Amino acid sequence: MTLARRIIPCLDVDGGRVVKGIEFEALRDMGDPAALAARYNREGADEVVVLDISASWEGRATFLDTIRRAAEQLSIPLTAGGGIRKREDGQAVLLAGADKVTVNTAAVERPELISELAKQFGSQAVVLSLDVKRKGASWEAYVRGGREATGLDAAEWAAEAVSRGAGEILVTSIDRDGTCSGFDCELTAKIAATVPVPVIASGGANAFEDFLAVFTDGRADAGLAASIFHMETQSISALKKFLAERGVPVRLSR
Repeated sequence: MTLARRIIPCLDVDGGRVVKGIEFEALRDMGDPAALAARYNREGADEVVVLDISASWEGRATFLDTIRRAAEQLSIPLTAGGGIRKREDGQAVLLAGADKVTVNTAAVERPELISELAKQFGSQAVVLSLDVKRKGASWEAYVRGGREATGLDAAEWAAEAVSRGAGEILVTSIDRDGTCSGFDCELTAKIAATVPVPVIASGGANAFEDFLAVFTDGRADAGLAASIFHMETQSISALKKFLAERGVPVRLSR
């Protein structure tokens, strides 16, 4: 059985507001997280991701109130993260209403965190958020909101994270983020070929064809985007209809 491909809006939150920039810079206000979550729930999104993008950099705890407010508006799964450093942080995010937690910076600093979260909550609830930049013929993992290089090969780190219990990989191309130049299909195909768990592609989405490409050439299980949905450049329902007509399995709204 072929699993349906997922369309996932992402809410990058800074100071309680949804923001969006280009290559993780020049952030601009996009609205209230709860209001956007409610809109995407109505429009047929398969999931919503909420990321506190400055939590790791500024040393703040995950913005639990934002998660609660967003979760109240949703009848679909919610993934949330930012600044999760220990099992108790993950538990707080799940108790606030999230179905899955994402980890990035703290998992690189202490990979055992992934195992601890997976043991407590199950691998299905643990997502590795992998922010990468191209480095020659490969990609390097970055942390602290894309500000700091780790020296880790992205594919190798993804494989290690899965071996430690991560049940999904959210891979974001920093080079493509906010550029509307299309997903990096070579990147997602590389990660998908390396790990046996679902891969979510992020960074660069603009046109319907970008999603078609990442589900076929990029071998992604889900496509995540922000700008095109926040600014209503593209409709989720129309996107799904486009994909279905071209043979991509998706969940269509009734």
